[in-house]
Amino acid sequence: MTSKPVAFLLADLGVTKSHSRPSVSNDNPYSESQFKTMKYRPEFPDRFGSIEDARTFSQTFFPWYNKEHYHSGLGLLTPEDVHYGRAADIIKAREEVLMDAYEKHPERFKRNIPKPMPVPQEVWINKPIIKDQEVLH
Repeated sequence: MTSKPVAFLLADLGVTKSHSRPSVSNDNPYSESQFKTMKYRPEFPDRFGSIEDARTFSQTFFPWYNKEHYHSGLGLLTPEDVHYGRAADIIKAREEVLMDAYEKHPERFKRNIPKPMPVPQEVWINKPIIKDQEVLH
């Protein structure tokens, strides 16, 4: 029995070999959000000097990201708030504060009653287009 190189096997199966990521990502939206936030933090280095440096950075970044960073994609809540089911109570408290502010100073809101951002029910990077019950990517 002989084997063939993976490239030949992929060619036989009709798979095009590529070393780059697709131009449109369909990865995990939570991981993508975390990675982008990490990458654009001012203290994120151009390069880590060692695995220990990366671990040290991660030990401060991930608790901040999960417990302190308010995500616009999560209705300005933290991932921990959403994960542990605190989102509804927080949004209700925000709604009460906004209504109180509106009642005291309605002129600040240009005739619109303010509402807190809702927590999304679905999270997508690139939501598939559904047309006549057929999913298009």
